[in-house]
Amino acid sequence: MPDYIYLLENRLSADQQNALRQLREVAREAGVLLFLTGDAVRDLTSGHAVRDIQVAVQANALKLKKAIEKLGAETWGEDETSHSLYLCFPGTVRVDLVSTHRREYPKPGKLAFQLASIQEDLRRRDFTVNAMAISLNEGSYGLLMDPLNGAADIEARTLRLVSNYGFLEEPALLIRATRYIARLGWELDQRTQQRYENAKIENVIESLSPHDRSQELEQIGHEDEGLKVLRALEAEGWMKVLCPTWASTKADEEKLSALHDLRVQLQMQGVHPDMSAAQMQLLTAKMAPKDVAALKKQLLRPGFVEEWNSLDSLASGFAKVLLNKANATPSVSYKLFTTYDPEAVLWLGFTSKDGSVKAKYELFLKTWPEARQRIPYVQMLEMRITPDLPTYKDVVHQIFLQLIDGNLNTPEEIRAFLEPHSPPAPPPQVTIKRSRAKRAEKIKEKSFDEEEESEAGSDEEDLDDIGGDDEEIDLGMNLPKGGELEEDLGEEGSEEDFGEEEAGEDEEEEEEVPGRKGRSKQAPPQKPAKAAPAKAGIKSAKEAAGKQAAPKPSVAAKAAAVAKGKAEPPKPEKKAAAATHVAKKPAPVPAKHVHPLKQAPAKAQAKPTAKTAAAKAHAKPAHKSTAPVRKPAPAAKAKPHSPHKAAVKKTAHKPSKKR
Repeated sequence: MPDYIYLLENRLSADQQNALRQLREVAREAGVLLFLTGDAVRDLTSGHAVRDIQVAVQANALKLKKAIEKLGAETWGEDETSHSLYLCFPGTVRVDLVSTHRREYPKPGKLAFQLASIQEDLRRRDFTVNAMAISLNEGSYGLLMDPLNGAADIEARTLRLVSNYGFLEEPALLIRATRYIARLGWELDQRTQQRYENAKIENVIESLSPHDRSQELEQIGHEDEGLKVLRALEAEGWMKVLCPTWASTKADEEKLSALHDLRVQLQMQGVHPDMSAAQMQLLTAKMAPKDVAALKKQLLRPGFVEEWNSLDSLASGFAKVLLNKANATPSVSYKLFTTYDPEAVLWLGFTSKDGSVKAKYELFLKTWPEARQRIPYVQMLEMRITPDLPTYKDVVHQIFLQLIDGNLNTPEEIRAFLEPHSPPAPPPQVTIKRSRAKRAEKIKEKSFDEEEESEAGSDEEDLDDIGGDDEEIDLGMNLPKGGELEEDLGEEGSEEDFGEEEAGEDEEEEEEVPGRKGRSKQAPPQKPAKAAPAKAGIKSAKEAAGKQAAPKPSVAAKAAAVAKGKAEPPKPEKKAAAATHVAKKPAPVPAKHVHPLKQAPAKAQAKPTAKTAAAKAHAKPAHKSTAPVRKPAPAAKAKPHSPHKAAVKKTAHKPSKKR
């Protein structure tokens, strides 16, 4: 279901919205209910252009005549019987203000009106697609009333009678059905079609009332394609009843086509004329003057007849104003085209043969619109003149008028013109900054937390090394003697540069990762209660060994060792890595084999042994050992380790004596 508030605000023209606004104001002051009904609701729902507006008031519409005329509307006609007013608002907006009523037919073709509610009024309508209403009242604005499900028939593009006796009681529905079929292209539903044929055979059209005849005759001129509707009515035989002297052959078809083309061009430039009077002039162009006069007398609205008669005078008046020297400026002439009576603009452009007038129309329709392409939208955007501003359309229109006058030829002139319309720049974004003291405190807290986490992590790593499964480390065994430690230190010195201790420690930690992954699959061993002193002893031994293991063997010693065959040249990286992997894969030892009580002797031995090893390493940098020579890691990848770590790692691969 469409949103009818949106349709009312966007599908109706500005003049039509203004007319409804004035009627709502009058109804609110009078305290009566107001509804949009008839063709307008059908066209809004189906998407067709809204031409005729019918508004139903739940009261006597004739009592609102004076209040409406005070607002600037003209009364084109009124009907005392049906309590209806035929109004014309500025912009040639035709509005039929009718009173809600129900109809009774004592005899075919004879109608009796009685005031009723809006619900009864909708049920007495002609077709279901016209039996819909939209509330224009404050509390229910935009609410749709559809008691006969006309929206479904609109979707099906079907015309269905409200009453089974509609064609018999109101013969004008036969003419109206033909007109809707020609205009909309819809069809009658099966039952309605059968009733239509029966009424046509019974010749009920002869009972057509004078009021209905006047209304249907005038409606031909209000159609967008009046000639098409006229031919459809003529084909059905209804024109013989409406006006025998009027036929499609009496119309000037070529001029009608040119009139439609001119109207489209004017609409593209913002001029929206009502071509009903001009169309009636061309539809009856070949009729005898007396027949035209007789036709005019039969029309429903006398105001419409007056507009038809005054077409030539309106056009001549506009020509005088347009050719006035005071209005020679292009911008002034453009304003005249857009603000003058649109029907006069249409008829003058269609009928005038004056060269000056034709030149003005040529400028308005073809030359001046090209200036819209030179409107500096990009520069307007840079100066914050966007469509969101309430004055945006006015600024664009003023620029257009300046351009057709030959002004604003340089960017500087455009900027100077736009400067008064440019809104001020938005204030800078406010950012809240912390003071240096608060930031310093936060940095200290963060660094303190990181130190605690790193210390906790290092403690856990040391404890994992002590209780590990993959590396067999027995803290209860004696550390290697000085000779073995000297050999290890000598080999390490010949392989690596001990100046990069930190890098070596990082590589050692990376090598121990696979072992940890293997340990994670088993339950972690229970840590003994007295493991902390042992850890402290190991740490002190590491520190003592690291401080005293600084001396490195000389380059000459390295060369001599290689020459005697004591040290082999570095081998490819892949082989060294494979050897390291094989050496680091001892048989897993369960955690229960390391008894917590057997770790006590290690506390006393760890510290002095480490000091002794470090002292001997300082005294003898290179010592020949009977132990088998290991292949050194490649010089490009290997990084120095601390002496104590290397010693502890070697002892981890030797079988334990206690085992």
